[in-house]
Amino acid sequence: MKKALITGNRGQDGAYLSQLLLSKGYEVYGADRTGDSGLWRLRELGIEGRVKDAFLDILELTNIMDALERIQPDEVYNFAAQSFVKTSFDQPILTAEINAVGVTRLLEAIRKVQPKIRFFQASTAELFGSTGSAQQNETNPFHPKSPYGVSKLYAHWITVNYRDARAMHASNGILYNHESPLRGEEFVTRKITAAVARIRKGLQESVTVGNLDSRRDWGYAKEYVEGMWLMLQQPVAGDYVLASGKTHTVREFVEAAFLAAGFRLEWRGKGLEEKGVDAATGKALVEVSKDFYRALDVDVLTGDATKAREKLGWTPKTEFKELVAIMVDADLKRLEVKQ
Repeated sequence: MKKALITGNRGQDGAYLSQLLLSKGYEVYGADRTGDSGLWRLRELGIEGRVKDAFLDILELTNIMDALERIQPDEVYNFAAQSFVKTSFDQPILTAEINAVGVTRLLEAIRKVQPKIRFFQASTAELFGSTGSAQQNETNPFHPKSPYGVSKLYAHWITVNYRDARAMHASNGILYNHESPLRGEEFVTRKITAAVARIRKGLQESVTVGNLDSRRDWGYAKEYVEGMWLMLQQPVAGDYVLASGKTHTVREFVEAAFLAAGFRLEWRGKGLEEKGVDAATGKALVEVSKDFYRALDVDVLTGDATKAREKLGWTPKTEFKELVAIMVDADLKRLEVKQ
């Protein structure tokens, strides 16, 4: 039986990966600093209690080493991060400490305890920031535009460095936006679908968003974790883009979410005065606020996952509107259970 250690296992990706590895017969250990707040994801997936607790904090090297010595994992997947771009402008030092130095601690602990452990680092499309390229693959230059992106760039390159200089099996997954019903409501996609469900049930009047024309490459997180697992099954480690290769605006996401709940939107006004109104009643359901704009937004990022398709056999299967509908349906069902 293989053993896997997942940091940040109560987040979206960690929960789905835990489910996948358990289905493959792994003994799964999870380390997370969120306490009980993330258990709802494991509960919804029906795996609560099946993931063993690992007391590990990537801010403390000796703590990591103790966990590795005790568990002796075959694979380590790192999702632990300060993962909010906006927060990184307010807390740049803490973001660097967790996202950059924290990854170095993990790699150094692996090198000292058991260098044969296979390591996965959750990298991000935010590395590219501004590339001037229509699509990005593993060869494009990086130009991050936030403290979050910069911290993740360090983590990416230190993973490459340990792979090259220390001969460790260490891989980066350059992950484009991937969503699911397990996304936290602090992310715009789940904020929208949860709000739409509450509006449908008469529990909320409207939802406020930021830049409606911000464009992202969105995929389904449940499919992306399979790509992560496949990276660590390769004989040679490497870096892989995981992406859908298609982009959609926040406006399109909003429209698809409301449509999945039975509303058809019409847009009125411009800029910060623009509103999305119910075509049937004229009631304003969507408003725009400057408070939700990024200090410095990235260019349009579209991933080219050719390498993952050719070498891993990985391809995304769930289309954009289907993904949005899955999220809205899950939020509606949660409300029905509460009622």
